[in-house]
Amino acid sequence: MEPLAPLATAELFLPLHDELIALLRGLSPADWERRTAADAWRVRDVAAHLLDVQLRRLSAQRDGHLPAPDEPIRGYAGLVRFLDRLNADWVRAARRLSPRLLVDLLEPAGPAVAALVGALPPHAPALFAVSWAGESGSESWFDVGREYTELWHHQMQIRDAVGAPLLLERRWLHPLLELSVRALPRAYAGLDAAAGSAVVLEVEGEAGGAWSVVREADGWRVFGGAAPAPAAGVRLDADAAWRLFFNAPAAARERAVIAGDPALAAPLFAARAVMV
Repeated sequence: MEPLAPLATAELFLPLHDELIALLRGLSPADWERRTAADAWRVRDVAAHLLDVQLRRLSAQRDGHLPAPDEPIRGYAGLVRFLDRLNADWVRAARRLSPRLLVDLLEPAGPAVAALVGALPPHAPALFAVSWAGESGSESWFDVGREYTELWHHQMQIRDAVGAPLLLERRWLHPLLELSVRALPRAYAGLDAAAGSAVVLEVEGEAGGAWSVVREADGWRVFGGAAPAPAAGVRLDADAAWRLFFNAPAAARERAVIAGDPALAAPLFAARAVMV
């Protein structure tokens, strides 16, 4: 096992954006109205959210425009409520826009965000902490990586809804998993176990790998690689793995192969690399 190292993802933003624009330009009118895995959001709503994500990043980080919330944000649950309201307000208003206009607005936003994140010093303090990983302060590389996971998984929700090929090649998926497993210690925080107890997550295929969440004296910690003699193990295919971390745990659990103590494996299925 090895400690997880900082991970650079800024170079993936522009090619990922190009994939998105090519996908959206090829959708039929019926495709835009298809339901996605993102609760009640249709394809058009997810595309609108992607626009919001990028405009918000440019406004906040490039331009220093951070509007004050309507009420004080108290704790993790308060932050989730605030973000949910922002997301819902934007998506509701964006239903006034045509699909063509959504893509016309998305097209220049992506390169602007790619240029922004590519210029950030990776170890400088991040504008936003990665709260789903339990951090109250993060380095910039992790906040950029969190943004990559956001852009990637919402594009996958669109692809999944319209039957387009998923981006599961190692180039895309391995960094996503390497970032997402950092949510595991927070998922395990409420579980007591003997020091040294380990749970191994194995993702099959050339884009996958193995990661271990291990109980230490002061809490749980995630490592790259498989712990020897783990108390539990979970094996997933690549498609199930991303669904686990991005709000489709039932689909992932149906396809999981679980070994060892099921009580120790259970919190893994509550891990989310998003704010919920």
